[in-house]
Amino acid sequence: MVDPPPLPASGNGCEAPTHMADHALPAVRNPRRSLLTILRKHHLYYLLALPGLLYFLIFHYLPIYGIVIAFKDISAFSSVADVITKPFVGFKWFRQLFESFYFWQILRNTVWISLLKLVTVFPAAIALALLINEVRFTRLKRTIQTVCYIPHFFSMVVVAGIVTSLLTTEGGLINQLIVLFGGEPTMFLGDLRKFRGVLVFTSLWQEVGWGTILYLAAISNIDPQLYEAAVIDGAGKARQTWHITVPGITFVIVILLILQVGKLLDAGFEQILLLYSPPVYEVADILDTYVYRSGILGLKYSFAAAVGLFKTIIAVALLLGTNFAVKRLGHTGLW
Repeated sequence: MVDPPPLPASGNGCEAPTHMADHALPAVRNPRRSLLTILRKHHLYYLLALPGLLYFLIFHYLPIYGIVIAFKDISAFSSVADVITKPFVGFKWFRQLFESFYFWQILRNTVWISLLKLVTVFPAAIALALLINEVRFTRLKRTIQTVCYIPHFFSMVVVAGIVTSLLTTEGGLINQLIVLFGGEPTMFLGDLRKFRGVLVFTSLWQEVGWGTILYLAAISNIDPQLYEAAVIDGAGKARQTWHITVPGITFVIVILLILQVGKLLDAGFEQILLLYSPPVYEVADILDTYVYRSGILGLKYSFAAAVGLFKTIIAVALLLGTNFAVKRLGHTGLW
């Protein structure tokens, strides 16, 4: 006769066997051991990323401590110890900036030049990418891309030299053509009404080709079946571009627009510094050039740091505000 199975310890019979209860408990993981396991497993990838991480740590994060210079009185002859030991002067340098006679003028020039470049170069890059995408001959397409990319790799010093040579009144090609058609030579780089146009055209020529790279990459990821369906429905090239290509790259357009708005106070320091002159200060002097003359050349390092911090705060506010507005409109933001 077979003995019946033993009864549970408790009389209600609801307890699970001990070995089942042990397996039901979640295993306690050691976070440190998990991190070491991940590092050991993917150590080659982390070694590849290490130079980039060190670069940002050394040249972008450690210098953040230098912000304290904006709240102290530091000169060219101050030591590292002075940066630590000198007393705070509060918002002295910020007040000097805001109370300056030129502040609102240079701020207006900075924003105005940046907006002109934004509304010109930004949509031009999109339009050029759409046009290049319609080229069907591969060799011709690559040639056009190469020709458009080359100006981006020119040093700004070289670009300024080319622009100056073309626009000078003494033998410049542009003025020679103007005289040939019966006009009078024009000092483009010394004319208040034309100088900003020179800046915008120079930026357009140098950067529009480079700006098409991300758009062309996004276009290449659009499903070709969408175009085939559009052709079957009788849609022409214009409708295919407007209803398929443009919506397919909208997320790239939005992200790049957010980043460009964040750089609204960076109007192109090197370009303006190399092309402008005292006669056009009224329309060309921006925050960076003003700081260069008054802060760097004048050895007012604390003043220069205060202006840099001011620009950073405005840039962060513009970035956050634009990202928030874009997400409220239903698009994908930076985060």
